[in-house]
Amino acid sequence: MSPTFVDNDGQLNWRKIGYHARSGFAVVLALAVLIGGGWFVVNKVEEAWVAWRTQDDYIGEGKDEVVVVIPAGAGVTTIGDILTEYGVIKSTRTFRNAVAQVPGADKKLQAGRYRLRTELPAATAVEMMLDPAYKEPLRITVREGLAKTQIWTFMQEQLGFTPEALDEASASSDLALPGWANDNIEGFLFPDTYDVAEPPVPLAVLQQQVDQFNKVAGSLNLESRAAELGFTPYQVLIVASIIEKEAARDEDRPKIAGVIYNRLEADKELQFDSTVHYAVNDFSRVTLTDEDLATESPYNTYKHKGLPPGPISNPGRAAIEAALNPENHEYLYFVAVNLDTGETLYATDEAGHAANVQVWQAWCAANPGRCN
Repeated sequence: MSPTFVDNDGQLNWRKIGYHARSGFAVVLALAVLIGGGWFVVNKVEEAWVAWRTQDDYIGEGKDEVVVVIPAGAGVTTIGDILTEYGVIKSTRTFRNAVAQVPGADKKLQAGRYRLRTELPAATAVEMMLDPAYKEPLRITVREGLAKTQIWTFMQEQLGFTPEALDEASASSDLALPGWANDNIEGFLFPDTYDVAEPPVPLAVLQQQVDQFNKVAGSLNLESRAAELGFTPYQVLIVASIIEKEAARDEDRPKIAGVIYNRLEADKELQFDSTVHYAVNDFSRVTLTDEDLATESPYNTYKHKGLPPGPISNPGRAAIEAALNPENHEYLYFVAVNLDTGETLYATDEAGHAANVQVWQAWCAANPGRCN
């Protein structure tokens, strides 16, 4: 035992022990106060630094994902205002400063859609907007076989275009339609997926489709192959537009093409429901009414022999290829007998066709409401 804690008799001196214990505790307490006070000061300094740092800017990696639309012609200040409004950055001034730190950034920032995050440091926002990986195009997919009026409805829903604006654009002499198009855009609005520049402009979107048609037609040698068949390219496009409306399955396209050419050669009316649907501009029904069949329109192929005067839809590549390469057979009739599977039956005469129609009627009876 240390002599510090015993008396002259060698016994424990509790007064000395208590004294030194109180002294030690005071030292420990003082040290704790000193350390705690230090951490307090450090925390306060850190809080002050964060407050200063985030006064006009955020720190960190951002929070919620957000898609920001930058219009054409927007300068750095306008972009900063938009980003601030979306909650991406904290101030336009800080954004301008961050842009100034990146050589040429003010010229590289583009209009369009950007997938960013809220509460980003301005420098990070600039970096992301200059990275193509964060640019999200406005993309539309026009499916095969839609007529112009159906495409107009689709674009009104997807892009906000009015039918009047689309009609005006479709009549523009600036459209690069082929010389044999008869100034009719129907059939040349090629179905595909397109990236649309923002803000969307009707003429620009339609031109994309026409350009794609011209590209596909060139790759298929449409004009020369049509001549080999004894038809004009416009006539072949009309055939393709009918195929696109009538064919339920891929394998039926060349067969239906064969039926069309066979009926033309036999000088028979085509008698296709799809052309009458086009004439009355109603694609919502499967069957035709007596009123439909009585329609006095050159597109009514029950009343008029030969091809209709123009395309009845905007066909895709496969339908155009089928029109250029019809299957060689003797069929003059066809009918889809199952709307679910697309099963289609063919016949060479009226009796065979009547029997196939009975199969179709039986399916309709077993599936009420589907054939209206």
